[in-house]
Amino acid sequence: MSLHPLGSDMYRAGDAFENAEWVAELDRVADRLDLDAEARSSAEDLFLTGVPEEERSKRAALAAAIYAGSLVAGDQRSQTAVAEAADVSRQSVQGRWKELLADAGLEPPSW
Repeated sequence: MSLHPLGSDMYRAGDAFENAEWVAELDRVADRLDLDAEARSSAEDLFLTGVPEEERSKRAALAAAIYAGSLVAGDQRSQTAVAEAADVSRQSVQGRWKELLADAGLEPPSW
C-alpha cells in the first residue's frame, strides 16, 4: 500500500540522504518493535514527509511516524511501546501522530 494517494513521494529524494542518521535510527527502533516491512516503509515515508527542522524535535517526530506507520500498515504497536523503543514520552507520540497522517492525506482511525 502506498501512503501517497497519487503514488508520488511527498518528500525530495535528498531528504533521505540528508536525514540518513535518523532513517537509520528509525530502522533500529523498528527492529526493537519487530515491525514488518510495510510498517517500516510507511513510517519512513511519514517521517521524511514531515521532518522537523529543529534537531531536538526529530526523535519525537520519528516516534510518531513509527506509530502512525504501524497503524497504516495494520501492524499496530501501542503508543507506550513505540515511545519506550524510541526513548521519548508517550505524550510526544500522542501529540504528533494524527498531524502526520493528516499531512500525508490520510484519515486517522476513529476507534
